Amino acid sequence: MSGGRGGVPAIVATAVPMFMVALDNLVVVNALVPIREDYGVAQPELQWVVNGYVLAFAGLLLAATALGDRYGRRRVFLGGVALFTAASAACALAGAVEVLVAARVLQGAGAAAILPLSLTLAVAAVPERLRPLAVGLWGGINGLGIALGPLVGGLVMAGLDWQWIFWINVPVGLAALPLVRRTVREGHGRPDPVDVRGTVLVTAAVTLGVWTIVRAGDRAVPPAEPLVTLVAAVALLVAFVRWERRAPAPLVPPGLVRNRAFALSNAVALLMYFGVFGSIFFLAQYLQWPMGYDPLEAGIRTLPWTLAPMVVVPVTSLLVERIGGGVLQAAGCALQGGALLWIALIAEPGTSYRGMVPALVVAGAGMGIMFAANPATVIAAVPEDQHGKASGVNNTVREFGGGLGIAVLTAVFMVWQAAHPGTPAAEEFTGALRAAVLTGAVVVLGGAVLALFIIRPAGSGKQRPAISESPVPVDSATP
Repeated sequence: MSGGRGGVPAIVATAVPMFMVALDNLVVVNALVPIREDYGVAQPELQWVVNGYVLAFAGLLLAATALGDRYGRRRVFLGGVALFTAASAACALAGAVEVLVAARVLQGAGAAAILPLSLTLAVAAVPERLRPLAVGLWGGINGLGIALGPLVGGLVMAGLDWQWIFWINVPVGLAALPLVRRTVREGHGRPDPVDVRGTVLVTAAVTLGVWTIVRAGDRAVPPAEPLVTLVAAVALLVAFVRWERRAPAPLVPPGLVRNRAFALSNAVALLMYFGVFGSIFFLAQYLQWPMGYDPLEAGIRTLPWTLAPMVVVPVTSLLVERIGGGVLQAAGCALQGGALLWIALIAEPGTSYRGMVPALVVAGAGMGIMFAANPATVIAAVPEDQHGKASGVNNTVREFGGGLGIAVLTAVFMVWQAAHPGTPAAEEFTGALRAAVLTGAVVVLGGAVLALFIIRPAGSGKQRPAISESPVPVDSATP
């Protein structure tokens, strides 16, 4: 390892860019309405402002971790910070929605290098006896960034244009680059070759699948086009699975897929984040349009949802080994799905915010339980030498689930609108929102049922799994 002081300065240096990425996950949702108005775009185009980031982020997480292990974690981390910073400036300068989406894709690529390697570098910066403290500090800062995203977005937009939610990243990123170089040691993992073919295949398959769903909801698209792109997406996915079976360093080792607790926990994560990402995409707009709040007011009113996990996660972490991750995941999905169902049933143009608060609190509690129980179950289900890849797969599945949820729920939203022509604007939006959020609720409740089939790994409750040599963050999820 090269020089560097390590310790607390290194943890702070790696946490600052990670906080920036966590903040950016939700800071953009309160800007969707003014972005839509400025560019004059509809929901299919608007969703790519979120999905472009999410899909690039998810598709490159495993590849970024492998690059860090092979070529130097600090080096790849710095590259991610530089790319994220430059892409943020490009977002702010975008003169068309297509340029904004392209810049958001680059932001997602930078985030994919920042988030997994920030924890790896932070843990390596302290003695082994202090690693739980470093992980706790990392998780707290990450959670704080997620919670403050909507509020910061509202604060910025209260007196400035929406472009400033991206401009604020630039000085933070520029300050972080020299700080990381001075305080963080270089480190390497196992120098396995990067599975470039696997990364390209799986990213292309999922992106094309999401594109198919988006286009299928557009009445102007020829009926044959979604069928053709769906067949292409399935073919790419099959090619990915076949390649992974013979790849020298596969992104997803075949043994992981055959592990019941691992496979089911990832399926539950997919369903959970499908419903959460898809629902919050519309709820953020609902607070600002039919309910009439400005971005700052809307950001403040999301806090019962986004702050609840900061209280629930530490408590749940103490219960995972005692109760079992499957039971807790089922409880988390049940609370989240029930809250979404609650919101779908009461949403009207004149709904009182006070009536939504209990549902938002329940949703936040469910999300917090999943934040803690899902990754803990994934890690406990696999041998220690596979912790890194298992955590990376878990993060990737969750991010892809979020992007897929936005695409599917947007299609549901548009189908409802098409089936109810002539409805007044506010009632049309609210009716379509109810249909979309109800769909998300059903999917999340399906995750609750699936989680009940997760069997506790042998030895759970006796010993907490050790931190892997090359940890990947297990708490990066954005609702």
